[in-house]
Amino acid sequence: MDIGEPLRDLGPVDVAPLRDAILALGPEAWLEQTKRQQDYDVHRYTESVVLIFTDSSGWPAITVTKEPGWDRLAHVAVPLMHDLIARFYPPGGTIIRAMAAKLLAGAVIKPHCDSHPSFHNSHRIHVPITTSPRVRFNIDGRPYQFEVGKAYELNNQLNHSVMNKGTDDRITFIFDYVPPSALGRPVAPQPTAQPA
Repeated sequence: MDIGEPLRDLGPVDVAPLRDAILALGPEAWLEQTKRQQDYDVHRYTESVVLIFTDSSGWPAITVTKEPGWDRLAHVAVPLMHDLIARFYPPGGTIIRAMAAKLLAGAVIKPHCDSHPSFHNSHRIHVPITTSPRVRFNIDGRPYQFEVGKAYELNNQLNHSVMNKGTDDRITFIFDYVPPSALGRPVAPQPTAQPA
């Protein structure tokens, strides 16, 4: 969504429960679903644990599906997402994507804009799980350093890229929230979970 600025700092967030759950995942969790890496060349050097996803075909009448990462992370991810939505966004919308995304050490996500209408109409929120001074997120030609313990909204309509020049993988939790005014009608089915 074009938010009128490259990046919006949403401030502090309690990331510890989600961070601990993500860091406890074994290698098999990161490799069980590779659709993003196969479908989108810019994500070739990433790995994902996907909780919910839509391919957005038929927008805005889309279907959101639970993916393998739901059972692994929903108990800690859903409360964090709901907290951020309650503090910053209008209620009654729909989360259409949620995932832990890993950018491998030494790899890059090439410059790109998210062009599908679902990205024009959704807030893309990033919650850093791990990072280092050698990771740079570039938006509209400017570098940004994300901090663990904070959340950010990215203007995904601007050209953006990520480079990880560090020796450790960078992990970020990402979710897309569509406010009710942008949807026109509800998405079905909508995965739900009660906080643990």
